[in-house]
Amino acid sequence: MIIAVASGKGGTGKTTVATNLALSIEGSQYIDCDVEEPNGNLFLHAEIETRRGAGIPMPVIDEERCTLCGDCAEACAFNALAVSRERVLLFSDLCHGCGVCSYVCPESGAVTERLRRLGEIEMGRAQGTSGRANDGADGSEIAYTGAHLDVGALLVTPLIKEVKKTADSERTVILDAPPGTSCPVVETLRGSDYCLLVTEPTPFGLNDLQLAVGVVRELGIPFGVILNQSDSGDDQVMDYSRQERIPVLLEIPFSRELAVAYSKGVAICEQDAGYRARFQRLFRDIQAEVAR
Repeated sequence: MIIAVASGKGGTGKTTVATNLALSIEGSQYIDCDVEEPNGNLFLHAEIETRRGAGIPMPVIDEERCTLCGDCAEACAFNALAVSRERVLLFSDLCHGCGVCSYVCPESGAVTERLRRLGEIEMGRAQGTSGRANDGADGSEIAYTGAHLDVGALLVTPLIKEVKKTADSERTVILDAPPGTSCPVVETLRGSDYCLLVTEPTPFGLNDLQLAVGVVRELGIPFGVILNQSDSGDDQVMDYSRQERIPVLLEIPFSRELAVAYSKGVAICEQDAGYRARFQRLFRDIQAEVAR
């Protein structure tokens, strides 16, 4: 099962939910798809075993073989190629690495490809929360994957595609999505079995939740809501959820003790064992929702 954790805005507790859910499920895999600001491992403390560069194929034009026919520029949906009287111009920041230019080129070898690095993917292992607690419960390992977009790199979605390829079909996979509702979020959610939308009981939280609900419904993914800092704000999110028949699967009230632990990189289910049981119950509720 693949569970995506998303939110219409940043700062709602999305990574808190994603990491604690991964820590509470036996044999899970956590994939940090927020490649511009990956911070899940601040709470998982995974030991990194491998690192590798990742990127997209970038066209290389052989000017001696190119006849300046213009087929490549005409086929490019992103306007990354333009044909002058002397050569083909490549605007690398616009190129999405789709490969259509080399596919349509009528001259053999006129368009080849080289890898353009976008960032780095890291993989490792973390210990489940119960194992750290040493309470006799299961302490199975968590598979961790994260990615870091290089400084100056503009294309986020291709790196998310690459990091998602590491998903292990034998595990329950938790995808920690970027904030917002734009292309990187859509790419993260694509192919998920269920989506958790994390929000807060404020007017801003409601507005961005409504945007996220629209995206998830368009993708046809079943979903539910997690209400963070549930004892603050107002009742508009709860009222909206009831009106739209959206299940509110978990409410997390504010706790100064948990906030202090969070600031030190300690997951809330490590700080309070009761939360591990709540996240395990959340997982069972998701399984029931998916089975309907």
